Amino acid sequence: MNSLLRRLRHELFATPGDAVLSVALLALLTLAMGGLLRWALVQANWAVIQANSTLFAVGRYPAEQQWRLWLLTSLLVGAAGLSWGLLRAHPRADRQGLLWPRNDRVAVGLLAGLAVWLPWALGLTGGIQARWWGLAALLIGLRWLAGRQGASWPPRLLKLVPLVWPLLYLTGMVLIGGGLGVAKVSPSEWGGLLLTLLSASFAILLCFPLGVLLALGRRSELPLLRWASVIYIEFIRGAPLITLLFLGQNIFGFLLPNGLAPERVWRAAWVLTFFAAAYLAEAVRSGLAAVPTGQVEAARSLGLSQARALQHVVLPQALRVALPAMVGQFISLLQDTTLLSLIGLLELLGVARTVMANPEFLGKNAEVYLTLAVLFWCCCAALGLGSRALERRLDPRTVPSR
Repeated sequence: MNSLLRRLRHELFATPGDAVLSVALLALLTLAMGGLLRWALVQANWAVIQANSTLFAVGRYPAEQQWRLWLLTSLLVGAAGLSWGLLRAHPRADRQGLLWPRNDRVAVGLLAGLAVWLPWALGLTGGIQARWWGLAALLIGLRWLAGRQGASWPPRLLKLVPLVWPLLYLTGMVLIGGGLGVAKVSPSEWGGLLLTLLSASFAILLCFPLGVLLALGRRSELPLLRWASVIYIEFIRGAPLITLLFLGQNIFGFLLPNGLAPERVWRAAWVLTFFAAAYLAEAVRSGLAAVPTGQVEAARSLGLSQARALQHVVLPQALRVALPAMVGQFISLLQDTTLLSLIGLLELLGVARTVMANPEFLGKNAEVYLTLAVLFWCCCAALGLGSRALERRLDPRTVPSR
């Protein structure tokens, strides 16, 4: 307690000016949070969220096929718990306190509390409530098991763990859309948080390699490749995203023969990919410019070819420098998915507009928009936390803790 008081005094009340500013800010935050909590707990009517929770989550996805979404969620939760535990796995983790550090204990407490509170807040009962509790137990249980036993697993098996995520993504695409013996569900029936995360993840995964190639092309000594990259980047950056979305919805039908044009959801996802790649290319180019030329010269003097020097020396340093800007672009891309509602796709904002247009829920705009804000904040916060953890692991000045 004394150490906490000394820390607060040093950080918040070191000088009279700091003390006045700290008290004023704390009072302002207390008033704002008090008013928000008073409205949320007393005045707000959350029946609009409870009645439309499934619509916000998956849109018009057929109810008889939603079992596959629960299966996919279970696989994702299991993979997350396994990866989380393996990151903490250490032969002496229990004795050194590394298996359950403070941040992990706080995270587990929040997850457990969310698993208990969320079904109650949404009015869920019976089997759905049990599924939420099962997911929380699966995450925490695999986190504990992998953390305790992961250090004793064969090294070859541990090297295969990262491959779980791309395989799981492909499996998820099959489960969501159908195929390989699973009944097909048209993308026109996808919606809500499902469509938002699917379009954003698709664009993020594909815009990264495309952005790296564009950044390298812009620095190429081949004039045709360099100018083609410059024209593409400047054209995309000079056009509003909503214009490109409308253009993409119409131009694919003219460029591709009948039957080959992708569904409207995939047209929008590809437009998001091409749009984000142009901005990502500039972030990567700034990272490439930050790498001293002496690094390339030293690599070449050691006998590395130009391609191997780029792969093993230049790109790792450049991407580490550009990582904050790239994650910022990924967060912006996630937020830009709200524009899909303007072209008729029922992502989160489109679902919200549909709900608010229902005469039964007129005047419940604040509850709906606050729910959307919390959902987007959670997704963006997860990206931010992941990027900071990755920055710490890639920082050459620190030794990653095991």
